[in-house]
Amino acid sequence: MKVTIISIPVRDQEKALQFYTEKLGFIKKLDKPLEGGNRWLTLVSKEAQEGPEILLEPAPNHFEPSKVYQDALMEAGIPYTQFDVDNVQSEYERLTQLGVKFSVKPTKMGTVKFVVFNDTCGNNIQLVETL
Repeated sequence: MKVTIISIPVRDQEKALQFYTEKLGFIKKLDKPLEGGNRWLTLVSKEAQEGPEILLEPAPNHFEPSKVYQDALMEAGIPYTQFDVDNVQSEYERLTQLGVKFSVKPTKMGTVKFVVFNDTCGNNIQLVETL
């Protein structure tokens, strides 16, 4: 068994695509139209193009419990998911220059350093560096 796709709920797939590719640097892998104007829209990491895909899932627009859960996580300041990076400080500085809004600035806790930012699509995302 292995992980091939993880879903991130987004309110606007096009806006999410722009943010995740232009700001975070992911690469679009699949973009197939589905019913109701939705898309099967997946991204991969530049560093692992054959690795797990991120599905930008429009669930909050069509499934109220997904929207409630996403809203509750955002309100509580809890990240929906995390991505690992080699250097949190440099990613923080790079993303800040691109206008990304952080709710947690670079913070060291035990054996990790992390930040939390708003993906503009309804989620807090955490970046983590293992020290």
